[in-house]
Amino acid sequence: MSRAPDTWILTADCPSLLGTVDVVTRYLYEQHCYVTEHHSFDDRLSGRFFIRVEFRQSDDFDEARFRAGLAERGEAFGMLFELTAPKHRPKVVIMVSKADHCLNDLLYRQRIGQLSMDVVAVISNHPDLEPLAQWHRIPYYHFALDPHDKPAQERKVLQVIEEAGAELVILARYMQVLSPELCRKLDGWAINIHHSLLPGFKGAKPYHQAYNKGVKLVGATAHYINNDLDEGPIIAQGVESVDHSHYPEDLIAKGRDIECLTLARAVGYHIERRVFLNANRTVVL
Repeated sequence: MSRAPDTWILTADCPSLLGTVDVVTRYLYEQHCYVTEHHSFDDRLSGRFFIRVEFRQSDDFDEARFRAGLAERGEAFGMLFELTAPKHRPKVVIMVSKADHCLNDLLYRQRIGQLSMDVVAVISNHPDLEPLAQWHRIPYYHFALDPHDKPAQERKVLQVIEEAGAELVILARYMQVLSPELCRKLDGWAINIHHSLLPGFKGAKPYHQAYNKGVKLVGATAHYINNDLDEGPIIAQGVESVDHSHYPEDLIAKGRDIECLTLARAVGYHIERRVFLNANRTVVL
């Protein structure tokens, strides 16, 4: 479901208490705001409530006054909320290595308006994809990785991210393990994509390993990064069936397609404020 261009997004979470839906929807009604989309979820295991509402503003809408009023109403519930203005386009930095399929797909979806974001920089440890970024008129930063001084390279990466004012970092097949320090700084606002194969094939040529095992499913997982390699909170997953007729190159091609679609879906959920972190899990509304 795509977001309407004239709606605000209100997201909030708090402990599970009686009246959590009412405190949000009644306040919107009193402010003469028209709700166009509403989703909520109460997690009975964690005891937390999550809500996402899209609404059209009233004629006399004042953002500062709206925020102050909602903060006062939600204080008794321990409610934390975010308000996103219509047509807001978050600044995004994409990190890549040599594979271009996810980068190309994200830039295409941005260009046609499917993903409402502004890619402000592409960072890579290889120079290969600079022509693609240049064609889209996006600054490209090539920071070669010195295996004896990885922190120096990551300091340059973080400097670009901070100076660009990025609100989201996308690891679009960036084939380097980030340090614990950088993972902590990007926790909750950096999305990674990787293949999902059972059994879990690690190391070189995972699809060739999968072929030798005769796998029947290939897929991809998009998740927030953390210090546990490829084990951050999952946002989206995709899977397709394969059979004995799929050779390694067929598995690789199908895997590329699934990676593109799954990553784009996860990025869309994030920029539309549909993802809530719930301990080590996510709630996607």
